[in-house]
Amino acid sequence: MTSFQRGAPRAALLLLACLTTVSPALAQAPPGSMRAPPGPTTTLDEISVAGASGPGRRETAGSLTVPSVAAQEAAVKSTVGSVAFVDAAAYQNTYANTVRDVLKDVPGVFVQTRYGQEMRLSIRGSGIARGFHVRGIELLQDGIPLNLADGSGDFYQIDPLGLRSIEVFKGGNALSFGATTLGGAVNFVTPTAYTALAPNILRFEAGSFNTFRESFQFSRISGPADFLISGTLTNSDGFRVHETQRTQNFNANVGYRIAPGIETRFYVGRYDTDQKLPGTLNLDAALTNPGVANPNAVSGNQSRKVQAERIANRTSFELEVGRLDIDTWAIHKNLYHPIFQVIDQDGWTYGVSPHWSGTFDIAGYRNDLLVGLRAFAGINDARQYENKSGLRGPQTLRAVQSASNYEAYAENRFWFLPDMALMTGAKAFSSNRTFSNKGGFPQNPTVRYANVTYEGVNPKVGLLWQPLPTVQVFADATRSRDVPDFSDLAQMNTLGTTFVPLRAQRAWTYEAGTRGSLDRWTWDVTLYRAEVRDTLINFNTAAGSAANVPAATFNAPRTRHQGIEAAFGYDLSRDLTGIGDGLRLTQIWTHNDFRFVNDPVYRNGRIAGIPQDVLRTVLGYTHPSGFHVTPSIDWVPGGAFVDHENTLKVPGYALFNVQTGIDFANGVSLFVDARNLTDERYISDISVLALAPSSNPVAFYPGVGRSVFGGIRASF
Repeated sequence: MTSFQRGAPRAALLLLACLTTVSPALAQAPPGSMRAPPGPTTTLDEISVAGASGPGRRETAGSLTVPSVAAQEAAVKSTVGSVAFVDAAAYQNTYANTVRDVLKDVPGVFVQTRYGQEMRLSIRGSGIARGFHVRGIELLQDGIPLNLADGSGDFYQIDPLGLRSIEVFKGGNALSFGATTLGGAVNFVTPTAYTALAPNILRFEAGSFNTFRESFQFSRISGPADFLISGTLTNSDGFRVHETQRTQNFNANVGYRIAPGIETRFYVGRYDTDQKLPGTLNLDAALTNPGVANPNAVSGNQSRKVQAERIANRTSFELEVGRLDIDTWAIHKNLYHPIFQVIDQDGWTYGVSPHWSGTFDIAGYRNDLLVGLRAFAGINDARQYENKSGLRGPQTLRAVQSASNYEAYAENRFWFLPDMALMTGAKAFSSNRTFSNKGGFPQNPTVRYANVTYEGVNPKVGLLWQPLPTVQVFADATRSRDVPDFSDLAQMNTLGTTFVPLRAQRAWTYEAGTRGSLDRWTWDVTLYRAEVRDTLINFNTAAGSAANVPAATFNAPRTRHQGIEAAFGYDLSRDLTGIGDGLRLTQIWTHNDFRFVNDPVYRNGRIAGIPQDVLRTVLGYTHPSGFHVTPSIDWVPGGAFVDHENTLKVPGYALFNVQTGIDFANGVSLFVDARNLTDERYISDISVLALAPSSNPVAFYPGVGRSVFGGIRASF
């Protein structure tokens, strides 16, 4: 019997326990999917916050499998906890090439570019010191996981121009998807023919670093059927030497209304990425000559080539009470990645997730409930070779990585007063990781096999108060667990590749906040504290050659992550010139206070990797003619520590940007996106060290210099 099969009865029992013990609380389901019950009820009005909408927004009806954008936003903002919603219409007149371009206005989300499409994405300190990809955040597309079965993920199959909205659920607030990691979940929602901004969209962009990009979108509705196809081709030499980016992303979905109240939708995607890697530099080179590449990155022809295919389905049933969604998915990914060695991997991830949501009456009071299951697994053929100028040399590793996960979750919201709800929920999980090192190579002389299973229950409780139709106040406490992925468990050291039995990271996070709008003001403010145990911490083991040695991972006994996530918006002027134009000021502030707690090595010092304060100020002017201009300032007053001993810190910086353009009545739009106009030299990200040496460490990613991009879009 496999570990996947052994976990099924256990997960079923955990689900039954979850359903019998959970109190009435929140169900996260799209409006319209649950019937209004008899007796006292509360209708949540849509809450608008800074950064949630933008020019060119267009409301459409949606369908059973994918509700309208307005319904998506209302569902997100009915969550008892800190969340954010981004309408893709808000960034249509910008050069949106990376995840940073679509999430930079979300408070509490730290996202910085390393090079090309490689980002550091962290929410509440998730993966704070990790030098690659993402940890502690579940990435989803259309509510269906993008991460591999071991929890690891990257951004290469996310096409910002192929999205209709982005939903951010911080921490345990992502329980409605079954996600309970420290960072939460980000759901990238693609358009359908019902929610697309226009039936046809053609777009061309060009700009600095020899950048050219073409994008298209085409959709139609025919009786009970609808379909949408989109694609984006990007070619850019990049800011630095050896940073060439070539990507081709294609997404499509086909929906069919089988019968009244029954709809199915298939998603398919193909994603090809060829990204050269410029590597890290020492601090002096990064600030004085940021366009150069690390010599080892050039001589090793370091790059990342990813080919991925995705197929998924959601079938939705509108029932007498509530609605049932059944999601299934399969993802194939091939990775060819010459760095310190050539990493050559090929694997599959597949899963199924039924979830039911409904509203019903309990003793005359409204009750919303969501229950769900997720079962997903994957297998990865992991090979490594000596890097011979980007080509395979002698083989050094042949291993098989297998992961399986069984999860059961429930979330309930009980309106015990017309304007106040009690939320409770829980997730039970069993996650298995199996590593089989076939050996037979000088670096790995023996066969090594390891099998570890992580289990637990993550509860959640909170209150939501809505004193006014456009104002919400919330407080909650959530339990999270982050299971190590294979990048953590299979580590390189002097013995070769060995399996390190790390413990799962666990935390209690407490938060309180408010969001809403009154007259000219909008706001979204959350204060949080996470008490973390067995924190998964990464640092680079190489003092002077950070680009060539992979990160090591260990469990820190105790850490504390706390901070402030705030966004304020104010209409400075309405009818500024008496003709319906307006001027709006938005201020976004993320305060990060991440520390070790009585650590035997690092005492109560700060965890390196992320700056303490990140601010963004945006001033937007819009005119009824379609003209708009938006200057902005990205300000980091003090840079992050490079090492956990807090002996070296990068300087702060301020970037000045301007976006402008015009939307014509015939559907044609022109825009210019100018960034870092003062050509500031700064450090965008770092490769965290255990202790910064006295010499100049090679651990810094320079920020992108002055750049200008322009584009034309035709919607018809």
